[in-house]
Amino acid sequence: MTIRLITFDLDDTLWQAKPIIQGAERVLRDWLAMHAPLLGDFPVEALGAIRRMLIEQEPGLKHRISELRRRILFHALADAGYPQAQAQQLAEEGFRVFLDARHAIELAPEVLPTLEWLANHYTLGVLTNGNADVRRLGLADYFQFALCAEELGVGKPDPQPFREALRLAGVAAEHAVHIGDHHEDDIFGAQQAGLRAIWYNPQQQPWQHAHQPDAEIHSLTELPRLLKRWQP
Repeated sequence: MTIRLITFDLDDTLWQAKPIIQGAERVLRDWLAMHAPLLGDFPVEALGAIRRMLIEQEPGLKHRISELRRRILFHALADAGYPQAQAQQLAEEGFRVFLDARHAIELAPEVLPTLEWLANHYTLGVLTNGNADVRRLGLADYFQFALCAEELGVGKPDPQPFREALRLAGVAAEHAVHIGDHHEDDIFGAQQAGLRAIWYNPQQQPWQHAHQPDAEIHSLTELPRLLKRWQP
C-alpha cells in the first residue's frame, strides 16, 4: 500500500528527552530557590506523593502533564506555607520557567534534512504525549498538524490520537505509518489503530515484546530508503 501520511513521536524520537527534562528541572529548582525560599529543599519523594494523590483524585491528569506539573508545584508551595494566591502565582511562573527550558532542544544534524525530504514527499504530523511544541522549536513548517495528549484529553496508546491524525490528513490507516521509540505507546498503539509502526531504536536494543514492529530503524536517515521500499 502507498504511504501518504507519516506521524512522529517527539521525545526520544526527534531528540533525547532525558537530558532536556533534567536540565529544565535544574533550571526550575534554581528559580524556586530564588523566588520561593520557603520551599527549601523539597524532597523528591514528597513531589512523587503529590503526583500520585492528584492522579488518584483525577485520573485524566496523567494525560495532561503540563496541568499536572502546575498542580504539583502549587501543592508543594502551599504545603511550604505560601498563601493560596501566592502559591498559584509562583506555580504558574515556575511552570513557564520550566517550559522555556524544556524547549532548549538541540537537534541532531540529520533531523532537519530528513524532515525536509519527507515533507516534500509525504504529509507529516506529530503525535505526542509530552508538552513539547513544534511551533516553539521552529519545526512547525514540516508538519501539517501536531496532536498532543494534553489537548485531546487522551494519549497514546489509545487509538483516538491516531484516528484523529488520520481524520485530519484525510488518509486511511493502511496509507499511514507512525514512528516512535516506545513499544506500547507508539508501536502497539499505532498498530491497534491500523497504522504501520516503525520502531526508532538508536541504541539497537533487542525487541522484548510479543507484538512486532513493522520495521526498525537506528537512525532517521534510514527512513527515506525504508519508505521507498514500501511503495508499490
